[in-house]
Amino acid sequence: MGLENLQKAPGSTSKTKRIGRGQGSGWGKTATKGGKGQTARKGYNEKRGFEGGQQPLQRRLPKVGFNSKFEKPYAINVEKISAIKDLSEITFESILSVHKFPSSTKKIKLIGAGAKELASKIKDENIKTSGLK
Repeated sequence: MGLENLQKAPGSTSKTKRIGRGQGSGWGKTATKGGKGQTARKGYNEKRGFEGGQQPLQRRLPKVGFNSKFEKPYAINVEKISAIKDLSEITFESILSVHKFPSSTKKIKLIGAGAKELASKIKDENIKTSGLK
């Protein structure tokens, strides 16, 4: 076997696709660019995420990952948890004895019809009331 007898493996290479070289080549006329219009022109560059005028995916999906800088208080309805009305003084520990709430809670808001009357019993500055009229 000599260097002059070496051959490429069958199917390892293919002919270069020469577009725009006449109808007989099979790649003539529109030269693989489809019909007329913006996309057939040279220098055309489609924007990232462009879907042909359809609303793009990134605009169809809701925004995620936003965290408000304002911490929302944990709301407790005084009408539903009547044991809070019976407490002599209202603190985090006393509320925890009658109602479970997450350990990450830093502020509590007492809501409901009877919440305004409990304002005098509150001994913690992180507990507020908001009563309905």
